[in-house]
Amino acid sequence: MLLVRPPQCCYLRIALTRRLFFSSLPPFLLSSSAINPTSTSSLSFSPPFSASASMTTSTPTPPVAKKVPHRMELFGDVRVDNYYWLRDDSRADPEVLSHLKAENEYTSLVMSDVKPLVGEIYAEMRARIKEDDISAPVRKGSFYYYVRTLTGKEYSQYCRRFVPTDALPSVEDVMPTGPDAPEEHVILDKNVKAEGHDYYSIGAFEVSPNNKMVAYAEDTKGDEIYLVHVIDAESGKPVEQPLKGITSNVEWANDEYIVYVTMDEILRPDKVWLHKLGTDQSSDTCLYHEKDDMFSVDVTKSASKQYLFVGSESKNTRFVFYLDVSKLENGLLPLTPRVYGIDTTVDHRGDHFFITRRSEQCYNSELVICPVDNVSDFTLLLPHRESVKIQNFRIFKNHIALCEREHGLPEITVYSLPPIGEPIRSLENGRRIEFVDPVYDVGLEESEYNSRILRFSYSSMKTPLTVYDYDMETGASAQKKIQAVLGGFDASNYVTERQWAVALDGTRIPISILYRKNQVKLDGSDPLLLYGYGSYEVCIEADFSRDRLTLVDRGFIYAIAHIRGGGEMGRKWYENGKLTSKKNTFTDFITCAEYLLEKKYGSPQKLCIDGRSAGGLLISSVVNMRPDLFKAAILGVPFVDVVTTMLDPTIPLTTSEWEEWGDPRKEEFYYYMKSYSPVDNVEAKDYPHMLVTAGLNDPRVMYSEPAKYVAKLREMKTNNNLLLFKCELGAGHFSKSGRFERLQEDAFIYAFVLKALDLIPKASL
Repeated sequence: MLLVRPPQCCYLRIALTRRLFFSSLPPFLLSSSAINPTSTSSLSFSPPFSASASMTTSTPTPPVAKKVPHRMELFGDVRVDNYYWLRDDSRADPEVLSHLKAENEYTSLVMSDVKPLVGEIYAEMRARIKEDDISAPVRKGSFYYYVRTLTGKEYSQYCRRFVPTDALPSVEDVMPTGPDAPEEHVILDKNVKAEGHDYYSIGAFEVSPNNKMVAYAEDTKGDEIYLVHVIDAESGKPVEQPLKGITSNVEWANDEYIVYVTMDEILRPDKVWLHKLGTDQSSDTCLYHEKDDMFSVDVTKSASKQYLFVGSESKNTRFVFYLDVSKLENGLLPLTPRVYGIDTTVDHRGDHFFITRRSEQCYNSELVICPVDNVSDFTLLLPHRESVKIQNFRIFKNHIALCEREHGLPEITVYSLPPIGEPIRSLENGRRIEFVDPVYDVGLEESEYNSRILRFSYSSMKTPLTVYDYDMETGASAQKKIQAVLGGFDASNYVTERQWAVALDGTRIPISILYRKNQVKLDGSDPLLLYGYGSYEVCIEADFSRDRLTLVDRGFIYAIAHIRGGGEMGRKWYENGKLTSKKNTFTDFITCAEYLLEKKYGSPQKLCIDGRSAGGLLISSVVNMRPDLFKAAILGVPFVDVVTTMLDPTIPLTTSEWEEWGDPRKEEFYYYMKSYSPVDNVEAKDYPHMLVTAGLNDPRVMYSEPAKYVAKLREMKTNNNLLLFKCELGAGHFSKSGRFERLQEDAFIYAFVLKALDLIPKASL
């Protein structure tokens, strides 16, 4: 249940895949180094393994949480939670903190024998990073904007350079550097701002239309409640007092006004505000207040920069207002109606609004337009298609680029538009951009509205993330950046595959697979790590992870199960894995595991499974259902106390989640939830080796959920397999914020995997 803000979506209790290759950097920070496809040197870590040496050391005594029965009754059914006392909303109770610290100390003691291995893995992962690097520069008006990282520094810098030409962008554009180029200007150095803080994150960095100011949202606790600063882009000096208690959703209306979003007491984004620079926050105007606690609000800006859109959405419904930034006095005007089951996303070009619209009949969405001066007059541009889902789109002055999904993979198609002012009747003769890998990820990136250049990013499980500029008129493209992978990485040494498992009901479930050619036997003896998520219509893409090579180069096969509840195969794929169909998510994952074992990609003795947040719910559920199938499991910030959490509307996000999991105040949902809720289904039986993590300040999955789960497992499980709990006491859902700090955590997790699977190299003991 990790909270993420996809484009034009409200806060969700969701978690994307462990994108370890970018966990240390801003998501758009790439490397300028190119891959050498002919390289014959590569990292190889395959020392002889010690058959069981890693598990022979004596194990310290684990902490035992006291039992304080807490009785809960509904529909005549009684549940007793002996560890309910571990929930402390203040995060300050000495007894609770003492228990969490004891768990951390126990975990450190158990893992002390592999401390050298943790250091070895950390050194490997860090050695693959080009520490001094910049992102692909983004042209905005008269400047190139980019992010720079520095050797040895945890955080990045936000920078810009002047564009020394008035020419329109082209695929041949290159930001000038060197002694004769315009000087680089550092707008904001996160390393300086992070001083004195255990945690530091910037959730928004928005440049004013005139490029003279920057508004950035700052979080110093990991609780995702932000302070918004407005600074002079040249001097870095504050323009005014910071805005307090804000989400990271901030947009410039014009050079004098900012629009931002605040949350209610349960951290639901519920109000949109208009703020005039130089005035006190208390005098800001509330543009919209969403009172329905199943809905959350957000604000976005049109590609044309002429409108702001305020959306309000639940899991099934989304409607939109618009605000003309040149006529702020008119306030918000309705654009798409509030109709249950209708979901709309909006952008603007010329005299039309462009709208994707999803409904029960058009479940994969259709694309329509309406005139700005008559928003009820719709013209269908692209009809609903049963096998193709519109994921998002980007509008330009003369083109539109759509990112769609077909057969479980994303695709980009570009269409030309008639000149502004002329009628638009349909989209025809689209040009699809082709990709070669059997599984991959591609996404639309920020581009200039007035240009003909589309920027997109591409990666696969063996292809580092690469940024391209694509000329929508000619079809020409140019590579702008490719993520550096130091240490002799050679993509040709790796194999990616797409396999399909078949569920009991006949549904075909896609699986993405990565392995290294010369390190696997494919005879059932290879170690296998299987990742899954399967909630909130989130697509777990087959993208690249630089750090994943740590396991793959050691002979692991890495697989992703694209199970129902996610969005990989379209809207119905999601709907068939939620509410009273949620168990499909778990059985799909088990089916994928069984398929991989049947096809000799691994064995139960060498199978580790991994999931975070709602993916942690997945992992904890399947180890309850089939503990015999897995040797080890990683549960990152797992959502495990489903019934209790969803019955408590005072817990952040609960009310907005009822359309995802169901409302257990209704008997049907109560009993269905209880039948899979991990805490409620822990039994006296053997369990795999398990590593469970949490963040004390996590606003999405309370630390107490995994803490209670571990306490109950310690009480009930019947074997001596490892059960470790690691709670970050100074971070939230995303753990530590520094890029090298995160590498340390990832190294720890990988060392646990090797220890649990009895694959510790002799030299590392």
